[in-house]
Amino acid sequence: MSQQINLFNPIFLKQNKYFSVVTMLQALLLIVLGSMLFFAYARYQVQELARQTDEMNKRYEAEQKRLVNYSNEFSPQRARQALNDELSALEAQAGLQENILQTLKSGAIGNTRGYSGYLDAFARQSMPGLWLTGFNIEGDGAQISLLGAVTRPRLLPDYIQRMSREPVMQGKTFESLRMQQPLAEGKPVQAYVEFSLHSTAGAGSTK
Repeated sequence: MSQQINLFNPIFLKQNKYFSVVTMLQALLLIVLGSMLFFAYARYQVQELARQTDEMNKRYEAEQKRLVNYSNEFSPQRARQALNDELSALEAQAGLQENILQTLKSGAIGNTRGYSGYLDAFARQSMPGLWLTGFNIEGDGAQISLLGAVTRPRLLPDYIQRMSREPVMQGKTFESLRMQQPLAEGKPVQAYVEFSLHSTAGAGSTK
């Protein structure tokens, strides 16, 4: 009878070391680095959230102030006061304008109708052979001077009478008349005669 004896024993085989000291140190280092990166990222997120929260708080406070200002500005009491102030200002302005109008109507500051009436009168009383070259109206029209030329001197009396019938000339008379022959290159011009008329206010005129 034969018998086999196995002399192989697994304990005599070389064992592989899967968790050496170097490998464990490297793994530990990776864990530490990962933890540091995660901590840094978490800290950044916390700071960013804190900054956003601070901005939101500031915006909230600003909106609260604006709401309070709007409430005060558009409150019924403020609106009523603003309307009363505006009404008072309009009443004061109307009173001032009324005083100015009464002063103008009283004639205390002189002629208030301007000089358009005189210009209208000059235009209505234009005559063929007579033309005005200038005029001067002083103050309220108490003194009027007319400068012009006429082809026939006998037209002047008719022109003066027609002007005296104008409403704007009521109470005024021409007190002086001057006529002269114009000169051209030292020689008298025979085609026309220059004249100047000066008026004075009558007894019933307003100064």
